[in-house]
Amino acid sequence: MTETTVVHLLRHGEVYNPTGVLYGRLPGFHLSDNGRAMADMVAKSIANRDIVTLWSSPMERAQETAAPSAEVLKLPVVLDERLTEAMNVFEGKPVAGDNRAFFRDPRNFWHFRDPRRPSWGEAYRDVVARMKSVIDDARAESRGHEALLVSHQLPIWIIRLAAESKRLWHDPRRRQASLCSLTTFTFDGDRLISVGYSEPAAALLKN
Repeated sequence: MTETTVVHLLRHGEVYNPTGVLYGRLPGFHLSDNGRAMADMVAKSIANRDIVTLWSSPMERAQETAAPSAEVLKLPVVLDERLTEAMNVFEGKPVAGDNRAFFRDPRNFWHFRDPRRPSWGEAYRDVVARMKSVIDDARAESRGHEALLVSHQLPIWIIRLAAESKRLWHDPRRRQASLCSLTTFTFDGDRLISVGYSEPAAALLKN
């Protein structure tokens, strides 16, 4: 008889970022007050789940998102580099709001030459490889139970696209991976049987 194992990918909560920069892998970016409330809301929503493994990206915002769940589940948070944000050459650049000037700046054109890779950052296939690896390891450790992995929007969305056999290059505005959302992979033995999505902190999302 095979066992059902569930791996939840949790995106971190809202980050305090008043200047609207692309923070990527830059250190020093923490959850906002609203982001902390989001993390608390997620923790309450999963308190009664059979989660036996809790891993997190080493980025501050991910660890801070994991903390309330660790407390509720009474589990240690294990940091894993494979869950970290994707590398992006535009880290530290202001991209929020009306950023048409950013995309029209000739100095940036070279980095936009190949959206299928993408040419501005870590290759999608490399993101898939590391995310699949960490999901497989979490599944093995949690066999017959559930695991919670805290990561970032792009890695979560890319591994979902790969799992659903969809093309990896995409419009970032159409990602379904809101702040503190859960993308859930359910396995029957070693076979992926479903991918689900939920937004336990939807009430705190800002339009």
